[in-house]
Amino acid sequence: MLPRVAPPGPPGRGDAAAEQPSPGAGEAPGDADRWETPDQAEPPSLARSAGTIAIASLISRITGFAWKVMLVWVLGIGVANDSFNVANTLPNIVYELLLGGVLASIVVPLLVRSQDDPDGGLAYTQRLLTVALTTLAAATVIAVVTAPAFTAIYVDSSTDRANSELTTAFAYLLLPQVFFYGVFALLMAILNARNVFGPPAWAPVVNNLVIMTTIGVYALVPGQISLDPVSMGDAKILTLGVGVTIGIVAQAAMLLPPLLRSGFRFRWRWGIDERMKEFGTLAAWIVGYVLVSQLGYIVTTRVLTAGAPGGMTAYYNAWLLFQLPYGVLGVSLLTAIMPRMSRAAADGDDHGLIGHLSYASRISTVTLLPIAAVMTVVGSSAGIALYSIGQGAEGAGAERLGQALAISAFGLLPYALVMLQLRVFYALKDARTPTLIMLVMTAVKVPLLYLCPVLLAPHQIVLGAMLVNSLTFVVGAFLGQVWLWARLGNLRSRRVLGVIIFTVAACALGVVAAVGAGMLVPGTLPEIVEAWISLLVQSIVGLGVSFGALAALGLEELKPVTSRVSALVRRG
Repeated sequence: MLPRVAPPGPPGRGDAAAEQPSPGAGEAPGDADRWETPDQAEPPSLARSAGTIAIASLISRITGFAWKVMLVWVLGIGVANDSFNVANTLPNIVYELLLGGVLASIVVPLLVRSQDDPDGGLAYTQRLLTVALTTLAAATVIAVVTAPAFTAIYVDSSTDRANSELTTAFAYLLLPQVFFYGVFALLMAILNARNVFGPPAWAPVVNNLVIMTTIGVYALVPGQISLDPVSMGDAKILTLGVGVTIGIVAQAAMLLPPLLRSGFRFRWRWGIDERMKEFGTLAAWIVGYVLVSQLGYIVTTRVLTAGAPGGMTAYYNAWLLFQLPYGVLGVSLLTAIMPRMSRAAADGDDHGLIGHLSYASRISTVTLLPIAAVMTVVGSSAGIALYSIGQGAEGAGAERLGQALAISAFGLLPYALVMLQLRVFYALKDARTPTLIMLVMTAVKVPLLYLCPVLLAPHQIVLGAMLVNSLTFVVGAFLGQVWLWARLGNLRSRRVLGVIIFTVAACALGVVAAVGAGMLVPGTLPEIVEAWISLLVQSIVGLGVSFGALAALGLEELKPVTSRVSALVRRG
């Protein structure tokens, strides 16, 4: 969502004395048992870590995608689904403002550094948890109480195309997720810093299965959601709201066993050391980053909810499809490479840090560009095939959703590069630059969003919003690259550019082949059947030709991907 610069260098980097807790921060360094885990001795290879995460992420994304499609089937693409989507986004927004970007971006580097403490980072981690859990609990209570205010900010209720009362009803039930999102992210950061990647990657699958079960129960509850008047006692509202929140609770609970197996034992520790103060400075900039990005999201939701009914749902699901490849491939790579970048930055190894950045950029290019090219071709078919079932078959919402995906697919690689560049800045303990970059991105995004209702018909506003998103990521990727070059020097950009050029050429062949294959699909079939055939045939042909051309060109960046796939096939 969203979306995780001469900045101050980390004080005492490479200086062992600077890594010790300051006097008066709590217990003396030697009064706590040392926290040791087998994972610290020999971290798994990047390819192995990323591969493990990718498998879990794939299943997580598939099940997450499945429940969102199921939601369209039972709610349709209209006001009810718009209201749920806005309300279900609110916990993420509050969590991001509090800890989300901070945890994803700077907590892992700081936890990695704390492992050099005499106690292995145990006391530092306990202090971090104490402060974070207290903050989360207080913020969750405040968020639930102020649910109507959140609705007023994100929903344009000046037209009859949005339902503020229903959004608020869902918000009361969904905002308690804030606490459990935070707990999950905290535990995931602790485990990732210890090179434990599997359980955090698999936990969202449990959440998705709980929500799928909830939607099944919702479908069995008789009646329809009442829109006028809206009642908090409505059985369907309660089923959906409470069930989705239980899913997040289960997701967080899944990380407790692996945390205990790692040797960690929690106790409340109050007190601040110097690194906690440093954490606060970095966190302030990241909160600024989130606040700026939320300005763009507020404008997006208000523009969409003032447009044609179902615009928010179409945007939300198009964005979900857009992120799907990155969520499986990009996130797994970033999660595995973040501790390595953090260690390189902590050691002052700019050469190693640049190497990780270049490698991740090239891997992202060869994996994501072919998918983006095919998404451009099959977008409309994907929308119809996946969403034209049940209530989703009403109107042209499914096709419009697919068109929004197609028109924005070019932004997939820039989006991945922006996320990667942010992690590099945070590994350098520089939270100022990402905030400044986001400020420029938002300054580009907001005026373009306000132009959408002026230039486009109400039902086409979602297309404009997705297009603006991708243009913004192009701007962000360019700015990030320039800023990193100014900070680190030669980024091996020539090699990355060469891989991009070769990949674009291969993708062009794939697009031509996919379009040709689509022409062979009979146009006399029922719409949804034709859409499924087109989606499958064009995807297989387009991706096959693109990756085949890359293999023929002998790009070494493709080898980690092909070797991992081959290993999975042999294992299967």
